[in-house]
Amino acid sequence: MRKVAIILKTLIKLISMQHLTTEQLESGLDFILQSPKDNGIIKLIVRRPKVGEREVLEIGELDLEVGLVGDCWKTRGSSRTTDGFGHPDMQLNLMNTRIIDLIAQDKERWKLAGDQFFVDLDLSEENIPPGTRLSIGTAIIERTEIPHLGCKKFIDRFGKDAMRFVNSDMGKSLNLRGINARVIKPGIVNRGDVIVKI
Repeated sequence: MRKVAIILKTLIKLISMQHLTTEQLESGLDFILQSPKDNGIIKLIVRRPKVGEREVLEIGELDLEVGLVGDCWKTRGSSRTTDGFGHPDMQLNLMNTRIIDLIAQDKERWKLAGDQFFVDLDLSEENIPPGTRLSIGTAIIERTEIPHLGCKKFIDRFGKDAMRFVNSDMGKSLNLRGINARVIKPGIVNRGDVIVKI
């Protein structure tokens, strides 16, 4: 009974969370801009076994064909492909922990963003341009050119102001919504591992 009560309390808290205003979001920008340029930290790994489902992992396996093993990226498909599978340049999504912490207001809500890796690292165009390779655990990934932008689900979960904030010209140059990447070398990634520009 106690466990059910805790789950219900958590659900009510997550659903009733007020979305932040543009002014509130802008007030967190200085902290976001202090993200490390290199030697970032992987703070959260999230696998999406099915659409709408999230599994928080301590350890993830990256594979050349499927991206994060157990994630539905490939089978979920993409409007950018003709074969019905996920786009190879959108295997992985990375988001800065400082922006998701601000927008989500609670670490339990980070996973609602739908990204697989939440990292304390400057993901801006200047710091991580397309083609940049990153060592992540024992794997290597490469930032791809396809932009990672907010969508209707992002609005539902975090609000219109958050969507405008991450998709603004400034938000796009800083990649506040995050970046897309693909696996170059398979390997194992642990929460807490360092993520390094190669």
